Amino acid sequence: MIPLSQTTAVFGHPPLALADVPAGAVQTSPLVPGAQALEAQAPASLAEIVMLAPPATVERRGALAAALKALNPEGRLIAMAPKDKGGSRLAGDLALLGAPFNESAKRHHRICHVRRPADLTAVEAAIAEAAPRDLEGLGRTQPGIFSWDRVDAGTALLISRLPAFKGPGADFGCGIGLLAGKVLESPAVTSLALVDIDRRAIEAAKANVGDPRASFHWADLRGTEPPLADLEFVVMNPPFHDAGAEDRALGQVFIRRAAGALKKGGTCWLVANRHLPYEAVLGEHFKAVTPQGEAGGYKVYEARK
Repeated sequence: MIPLSQTTAVFGHPPLALADVPAGAVQTSPLVPGAQALEAQAPASLAEIVMLAPPATVERRGALAAALKALNPEGRLIAMAPKDKGGSRLAGDLALLGAPFNESAKRHHRICHVRRPADLTAVEAAIAEAAPRDLEGLGRTQPGIFSWDRVDAGTALLISRLPAFKGPGADFGCGIGLLAGKVLESPAVTSLALVDIDRRAIEAAKANVGDPRASFHWADLRGTEPPLADLEFVVMNPPFHDAGAEDRALGQVFIRRAAGALKKGGTCWLVANRHLPYEAVLGEHFKAVTPQGEAGGYKVYEARK
């Protein structure tokens, strides 16, 4: 929880050209490792929050609602989003939450200056709608996590192709732990590091993967954490979107991190959309790359170091 001496917060990375983020503002996005949880802040405790609102509807309303609940009655929320990634819906969301606001437009974003509503009934309802829950066939999950309410087709294809692993391994971009559950069916697996940039995914995976061989790491694989080496295997369904925009470099980073973490002879198993150009980076970092299946617009590769 933010100390009483620190009363400003930021959610995500709002463009500096659109709003001044107060110096020392505490980060509260679940996609920034080490950040505090906005929904865990004491009610009416913050004077100002600057938010780059998420693109998905339920997640966005939940984040806006959590921010409004955390604001003190004289506080201010500055919420913004690109027009084509939730910005055009900000005004409607805030109206549903009963919050008074003024809206403006700048640099293809909608920007709303918002006050805390006196009646928090709609705010509490939006927070509840965006909260973690258990779904049949998935286990613990939450809006905002990748493929939060269904088994992603690429993940399902990879699960159907995975061999029985042995030794230490890792699951890059683990989500709620579906791949990990399959991997840990093998008693020969000695350890599995589950890594994801999304705190909500890590918390869900902890609830879903009740195996002492599993460890959980809230980390951005574009950095250096967690330090992994001498692994026998890595499995992944790498992301290719960042902040709602396609970013093919993300998957390439995952592949390079896998190559760096594997021992000689170790294998990387990955699934990707058919149109994504991962073959070159796989060939650059692995001795042998073998297609292991293709269906529904997805392809599976086994890459041996």
